[in-house]
Amino acid sequence: MNTCLQTIADYGLRSIGFGERVLPRGTFTLCEQFTLIGSGLIWNVYFGVLSLLFGFGFATALAVAKASGNPWLRKPAEWFIFIFRGSPLFIQFFIIYEMLVLLPRGGITLGGILIATNWMTSAWAGALLVLFLNTSAYSAEIFYGALRAVPKGDIEAADAYGMTGWAKFRRVIWPTTLRLAWPAYTNEAIFLFHATTLVFFSGFPAFQQRGDALYYAKFFADKTFNPFIAYPIAAFYFILLTLTLITVFGMINRRLNRHLPAERRAKLRIRPQIVR
Repeated sequence: MNTCLQTIADYGLRSIGFGERVLPRGTFTLCEQFTLIGSGLIWNVYFGVLSLLFGFGFATALAVAKASGNPWLRKPAEWFIFIFRGSPLFIQFFIIYEMLVLLPRGGITLGGILIATNWMTSAWAGALLVLFLNTSAYSAEIFYGALRAVPKGDIEAADAYGMTGWAKFRRVIWPTTLRLAWPAYTNEAIFLFHATTLVFFSGFPAFQQRGDALYYAKFFADKTFNPFIAYPIAAFYFILLTLTLITVFGMINRRLNRHLPAERRAKLRIRPQIVR
């Protein structure tokens, strides 16, 4: 027990640069595998949480732009959503990585100010950018569909109360949109966290062996020649992460629908996406 506690102390935060610098060697214990794969999960949570937070705002803007009657707003939003939904996420990682590599290593000078660019090819920044753009496109399509489904009676009631412009959108249209979109958006959030495992396979390198959960799972599978321990451990962690997401998003869903009778409240239906 003491040995396992020491292992957790040594490797629990290794993926973010704290603890032992050298990976374990020789005979690998179950505690070492659980600890290091769990440590790598910190990066998966980092990618997922920040992509969702930033992507939510951008997706909202894209959905509103796509629903706009102004073609200068609608067309760019439509093409952005089409490109990122129409191409595989795995390919997006490689294309954007190659684009970032082409940036001058010494930085770009704008208005006499030197802007560093070398950090953008790191996984913490570049991979996050790809996931942010991808989930923004998928979420925008979800929000756009919900915007189109807002009952006309709600809009007419807002007009009758004298609401216009931003007040009508903030107090009537957008809350109803979120309520309609939330079950589908929950599925998108779950898939996004699963998609963070693709960072390991992308062109973005792991700095000083500080990888995500799948990075360490592959490390143990390669060293032990037994994938039936490390990979199920990684799957176990992602199942726990999925259950956490379902709980959190379910609480938000109940909050969004708190004003409705119980029989009219939208239920979360989790549908796994096999192909993206």
